[in-house]
Amino acid sequence: MRKRERLLDQNELTGFNEAVLPHLDAAYNLARWLTRNEHDADDVVQEASLRAFKYWTGFSGRDCRSWLLAIVRNTFYTWLRQRSIQPELTADGEVDDIDDGTPNPESMVLQNADREMLRAALEDLPVEFREAIVLREMEGLSYKEIADIAGVPIGTVMSRLARGRKRLQIYLTSRAAENCL
Repeated sequence: MRKRERLLDQNELTGFNEAVLPHLDAAYNLARWLTRNEHDADDVVQEASLRAFKYWTGFSGRDCRSWLLAIVRNTFYTWLRQRSIQPELTADGEVDDIDDGTPNPESMVLQNADREMLRAALEDLPVEFREAIVLREMEGLSYKEIADIAGVPIGTVMSRLARGRKRLQIYLTSRAAENCL
């Protein structure tokens, strides 16, 4: 009986690894943008992975990526509450696509500056907006998947995306205007 239990545990571990490990980059990406810190993101992903494994037997078989990202999100909010940091809520939004341009030295320097400005703009967003934008624009998730992960209605996802994009637009245009002066 003991050998059979070990075999079941090994099969469980193998199944978990095959289903979850391919999504760890997405989990880290989300955690990194939510925490704004590499080390904290590592901690959140590690804790989320432990939680995912703990509840692996209860996994319903739906999209593993969405399931894992929801755990990362919930772990982040637990981590945030433990530090008594309250996320701020604010204004509205929309942003235009950024053109990559042609790859020459001048455009590459400008692209790097643009990336740095965009990174700073994203980090300036309240966590709810940053979360929605990262999941939609960087992870390519649908509104429904984001709604499932965040545990909110699709309309709330759409609102957060619009408001977050507007804040990005305001931030980026004000920074661009400052750079032109």
